Amino acid sequence: MSTPTSPCTTCGFPSHTQFASPELVGAIVSGSFDRAEDPAWRDSGAATVADYARWCGHLCGATCLRMALGPSAPSLFELRDGALKFGAYTVDGDGEIRGMIYAPAVDLVREVYGVEAAVHRTLTTAEIGELLDAGRVVIASVHYAIRRPHEPAPGRGGHLVLVTGRSAGGSGFHFHNPSGTDEATRMAELPAERFEDYFAGRGMSLVAPFAATGV
Repeated sequence: MSTPTSPCTTCGFPSHTQFASPELVGAIVSGSFDRAEDPAWRDSGAATVADYARWCGHLCGATCLRMALGPSAPSLFELRDGALKFGAYTVDGDGEIRGMIYAPAVDLVREVYGVEAAVHRTLTTAEIGELLDAGRVVIASVHYAIRRPHEPAPGRGGHLVLVTGRSAGGSGFHFHNPSGTDEATRMAELPAERFEDYFAGRGMSLVAPFAATGV
């Protein structure tokens, strides 16, 4: 079964992974474990294990939305279904999955969940800080290798994390990573200049619909 999640003691937001079993994330992303064998796949809300296995690797954005919406958020695949209806995820004629697409995701959270949100087609780390100071959280496009900050950054973008606040002292960011392989990389902190090494300079922000503990 999946490991129960508790609110982050730093920021108060829940920590979720895009894979149903947090303890298996490392093995899944390394390719040593078949996601179709995830014993907790039903916890994702997927109708079938095949649907889960096909989609879970694409749902970092939906997982960020789920964390941002707080304890009352729906299941991951209920969010996926809503995102498909709004066009935040698309599937082309060849079956290729694309998304999360920011503008329709903003429409989803505004219209379905009553949460104010905005697209940021260009965004700096300084502006992330300003958004956090204004009481917003930021879904930021980063490279998935952000979970290995001790290694050189191989690129920017392609994965989404939820930035929930500034780190202690205000010089960095506290963020939740849907594909973090352990507690330290699922609820992580990096100096702003190191975060920037992975950051693609775009994302979306939203006002948290519940009161979380500030960092």
